[in-house]
Amino acid sequence: MTPESLSQVFLESAAAHPERPALTIGTRTLSYAELRGQAARIAATLVAHRGEHGREAPPLSAVLGQRSESSFAGILGALMAGDGYVPMLPSFPPARVALMLERSRARALVVDRAGMRELAEVLEAVPQTLTVLAVDVEPDQELRERAARHRLLGPGDLRPETEWSPPQVGPDDIAYLLFTSGSTGQPKAVMVAHRNIARFLDVVVERYGLGPDDRFSHMFDVTFDLSLFDLFGAWRVGGCLCCPSGTQRLAPARYVGDSGLTVWFSVPSTGLLMKETKALGPGSFPGLRLSLFCGEALPVPVADAWAEAAPDSIVENLYGPTELTLACTLFRWDEQGRAQTEGDLVPIGEPFPGMVYRVVDEGLREVAPGDSGELIMSGPQRALGYWQDPERTAAAFVVPPGETELFYRTGDLVRRPRAEGEPIVFLGRIDSQIKVRGYRVELGEIEAVLRQEAGLSVAVALGWPEGASGGAEGIVAFVDDASIDADALLDEVAKRLPKYMVPREIRVVESFPLNANGKVDRKALRAMLG
Repeated sequence: MTPESLSQVFLESAAAHPERPALTIGTRTLSYAELRGQAARIAATLVAHRGEHGREAPPLSAVLGQRSESSFAGILGALMAGDGYVPMLPSFPPARVALMLERSRARALVVDRAGMRELAEVLEAVPQTLTVLAVDVEPDQELRERAARHRLLGPGDLRPETEWSPPQVGPDDIAYLLFTSGSTGQPKAVMVAHRNIARFLDVVVERYGLGPDDRFSHMFDVTFDLSLFDLFGAWRVGGCLCCPSGTQRLAPARYVGDSGLTVWFSVPSTGLLMKETKALGPGSFPGLRLSLFCGEALPVPVADAWAEAAPDSIVENLYGPTELTLACTLFRWDEQGRAQTEGDLVPIGEPFPGMVYRVVDEGLREVAPGDSGELIMSGPQRALGYWQDPERTAAAFVVPPGETELFYRTGDLVRRPRAEGEPIVFLGRIDSQIKVRGYRVELGEIEAVLRQEAGLSVAVALGWPEGASGGAEGIVAFVDDASIDADALLDEVAKRLPKYMVPREIRVVESFPLNANGKVDRKALRAMLG
């Protein structure tokens, strides 16, 4: 029977495979029984102090930690207490952590050793009273004085594993709450239900034949929804989550071999970096059997190089926003996939089983086959909406003309397949459309031409300088290859694009800056323009 909640996902594997490795961090390995024991103690402690927060408190517990035994046990502990979890990183500014705690209205906070560093500043700024469980370190006197209105618990306050009992959790309860950046500057908190993530796991377990002998990569921070495949893909089937050390994250090719990985999952930028550093030699990863990419567009040269490096691996490109639970379309990179690919980016393919899509115009009416429009999707992976934000939820989750179900507006520009069996092709963000001297311009189109003419995997175009009306006076492009003849490239681009779309200049960067999720950081590039 399919587990209906994330805690059930883990607990069933812990019962079936108690002595198998559930988690490795560096040289330390925890069995399922050991990790279950740590999580059960955290869960029992959270439940024991739950009554202090009143019935109004939402069923959410936050976890402040990163890549530690206690942070993973904290996530499981929150779930085993019947709560949804709200992940936060110690690297976040204290003000942002405090804002996330305030916005989520979490009633408890589980903290690992790294999360203790700025904890006093965080707790001073949080308006609600929290139960704070420091799993690794006893709170010192200074922290207790500065956070006197909160209930601070340390390792000595952890309840025994025997006090824990399984919670009552429904399929529509919140499994996790993830904050994503919002266009207004205020982060959006996406509510994902247990039934949403359970459906995703059902699909990937069946499609890829995941099993207890699989060893999963962990390149995503837990604040990025794609991390749930790493954690719960592994724990659903009795596999092992292999958490890389800081050194291994900087040398991912070595990490693949040293950890004996069989399943790889990352953003394409990681693959691009490995390609550019000559780490994707033919046959480099003989142990990989499954390689997945998601989070941004996958360049064809990266997909080809990876397929050569991992000759026995399936290579697939996944697509999906947080609001549609990790990934909701897929495209296999094989001979048939190459034949279906027309441009320099791998298509996003076809929907997951049960997911329904439409490609629509501004009035939410379906465009003709072969035309471009916004991708909207519905189905069992559609999230609950935005936490305590009915206006944003109503704007993003809509019922198009002629439909009866809610569809999520992805904001992504795609091409509708021209015929049955053709893949959906990702073109860019709708909001990457800008006006240049009154002309509507898709930055993604300029980037595609730059990539094709220069033979690059990545090129970035930005509107610059900004005009008084909110548009732009022109375009500036960024590439990461100093050997490129910028003038010659612009001459070729000018043969394919109207004059107002041709960049005024091309700037060379040594390497593209990446944001916390491993994607190209466009804000950092814009900051270089002054």
